[in-house]
Amino acid sequence: MSQLEQPALPGLAPRKRRSRARQRVAAEHLPIARVVLDVQATQLGQLFDYLVEERFAEAAQPGTLVRVRFGGQLVNAVVWERTQTSQTDFTSLRFIERVLSSAVLVPAQMRRDINAIADAFGGTCANIVRVAVAPRVAWVEQRLGPLIQRLSRFEQVHSSDFSDTAVAAASSLGPRVATVRRAITAYEEHREGRFDHMDELMHVLAHPEEAAAEPHEHAYIVDCAPGPFNWAQDIASMVAQAWQAGRSVVVVLPGQRETFDVLHACEQFGLQPFTPDALMQQTPATEQTSELDDAAADEAEADGSTEAQSSIACVGELGDVAMLTGTLSPAQRFASYLAVASGLTRIAIGTRGAMYAPVADDALFIMVDDIAYQNADGFMPYANARGVLRLRAHEHHGVFVCVAMARSALSQYETTADHAVAAGVSGFSEPIHPTEQARALAPRVHWLSREELTKLGDPSIGARVPYTAIEVLRKALETGPVLLSIPHDELTDTLSCATCLRQARCNRCQGPLEAVRNEAPRCRWCGEPASNWQCPECHGTRLRVIRVGAAGTVQQLQGLFPGVPLFVSNAKAPQGALQWVDNVPAIIVATVGSEPMVRGSRLSPGTYAASAVLDAWTSLYKLGIDARIEVLGQWMRVASLTAPASQGGTMFVIGQTDETIAESLEHWDSSLLAAAECEERSQAMLPPAISAATVWGRRDAVRTCLSNIGVLTGDWSVIQSAEGDIPAVLGPVGIAPEQTVNARELENMGDRVKAVVRVSHEHRAELAIRLRQEVARHMARREPGELRFQLDPKDLI
Repeated sequence: MSQLEQPALPGLAPRKRRSRARQRVAAEHLPIARVVLDVQATQLGQLFDYLVEERFAEAAQPGTLVRVRFGGQLVNAVVWERTQTSQTDFTSLRFIERVLSSAVLVPAQMRRDINAIADAFGGTCANIVRVAVAPRVAWVEQRLGPLIQRLSRFEQVHSSDFSDTAVAAASSLGPRVATVRRAITAYEEHREGRFDHMDELMHVLAHPEEAAAEPHEHAYIVDCAPGPFNWAQDIASMVAQAWQAGRSVVVVLPGQRETFDVLHACEQFGLQPFTPDALMQQTPATEQTSELDDAAADEAEADGSTEAQSSIACVGELGDVAMLTGTLSPAQRFASYLAVASGLTRIAIGTRGAMYAPVADDALFIMVDDIAYQNADGFMPYANARGVLRLRAHEHHGVFVCVAMARSALSQYETTADHAVAAGVSGFSEPIHPTEQARALAPRVHWLSREELTKLGDPSIGARVPYTAIEVLRKALETGPVLLSIPHDELTDTLSCATCLRQARCNRCQGPLEAVRNEAPRCRWCGEPASNWQCPECHGTRLRVIRVGAAGTVQQLQGLFPGVPLFVSNAKAPQGALQWVDNVPAIIVATVGSEPMVRGSRLSPGTYAASAVLDAWTSLYKLGIDARIEVLGQWMRVASLTAPASQGGTMFVIGQTDETIAESLEHWDSSLLAAAECEERSQAMLPPAISAATVWGRRDAVRTCLSNIGVLTGDWSVIQSAEGDIPAVLGPVGIAPEQTVNARELENMGDRVKAVVRVSHEHRAELAIRLRQEVARHMARREPGELRFQLDPKDLI
């Protein structure tokens, strides 16, 4: 008897235990599934091979969600591809435990996009999947599954593009497409002569077959025309033109308010909003088709019978424009995501997360207000929406359109054909600018600077609202409401010249200076001490602290305009910002970004009789590399809500400000400021003249990273400028821990610093790879301290 056998009585055999382990058999065809694990560790940013059981051979398709064992735990994963062989021995591979999704959550084109985005911004596919794919809700998928599968079979039978087939079938059931086409024609007649080169863009959108024949994407920079709601209607016309031509569309907007504006404008063009709640309530057409067996379904589809057409008809009833925003419930967001991923809906609009909307074919990608801080993702790899959409347009051979009130420096840089750009995330763009006819819709702008008030002989020089403006505003109140825009009600300290009050900037990199207790002032960007600072304007050497704020505005205005109704709109107030005001005499005091619209007719809003920007001097001390462009964009939005000059509309800018900002506003030409910004940044070797990345974390970890990627002493330690070779690294400078960290994390964030890495555009792609590899090495070796990075940062501080 073996030593391992259980002893037994004479004549009785040992008890044999039945093995409960189920014998697993690998699939005969494509038995290897290469998956992306839902693990955010950078060192694990690769594909892992697993075996697919025969029973999962059909279900575990690329793009589906599965459950696998990794490191002793069950984790979610996305099947990225199926292969016949693996570099790992089959005996060492584990089997997939479960297939969670019956639908393809990450289509093939989206998987290619995710690979490109991860490489461009130095992240992993898992980083992108975490924010790109809506969290799965099982019961929603069960409701949508029959309809999606039904339409997929229809696609296979007819051997044509699914989205085009669905749209064509839905179009034949009603006059909606004809209604959209008539709305586009009517709006083009209304917009005739307001933009240069707009006809070229609309032609490209209407003829995707011509655009697809060219080996590159089409890109356009559109400067908004004045007038309330005009920007949203212009975007809606592009969306409608692309939709009726069979294109998919992605629109990324800075906030929820702008998202609803564009959605409302799309409805005016005949496009219906997608309603997840209605879709999740199983429609009769879906119930009828889901009860058919496969043989009957295939026969019906082949014959083009009413059952097959009823499923396609359901597409037209569900809506055309799906919102992908954080305000939706998990079920609503997943339903909207699944509708876009499966082709039920071809238009996706929303805030930052919509940049990953899983659309296919030669789509249209629209970026609105590309300098808004909301466009930077808050998760690794901190991708910005503009770069993602431009990259996806390149991958899809589609169309990229950037729309903004004030043109960004990058957009201006791209309009010059001889400028070098970072391939993929940037490229040449055709500018589309409002004509003189469109600029006539803007109000008359008066800049009431100290010098101008002196010329006018105004006795109230130095007052917050001078006498000249009060008289005009009182007269405007006889016909309608008046808008007064003020800075945010918050206090910030900044350094300025004590003589001319110009913001103090670093002589090395033009970054803003900050006061340091018991030390000389230093630059916020590069950390250079300003011990021998001298003002370039007046050559003064003394500095003073300027405190920027806007408290007490309401009390002051009540004394200036007694008896006039006064309303306050502030997004940070408990009641929130006002959305609409009546077209009656009243004063509306609104903080930046909280300006309400005036009620007008059913199709178009009204306008303010007059408007004024108070405390314009605060614009001189606004921080950030895009500070001046942000100010211009805010003021242009105020001007667009004001009546045109032909109707007596007037806008005042009260206080000192940058002359280029005032000139750009008066002429409604943001390219003036954008060109000046490009010139200054080229001299200082700042983006967009070069590519940049910020690296932050514990000081020793940051220094090791910079040394290993070769920007301290290696091949990238200097960059070429007009003044010769200059260091590639700005900083490092100390930064405070984030307010959201807990006590345990705070212990590991001592001596936290940030550095700016500058390289030529041709080295940007390699910089992303080097940074990713260095962070992966840092994490794999469990080296202490925080270490993170971001390509193309919004701000350098």
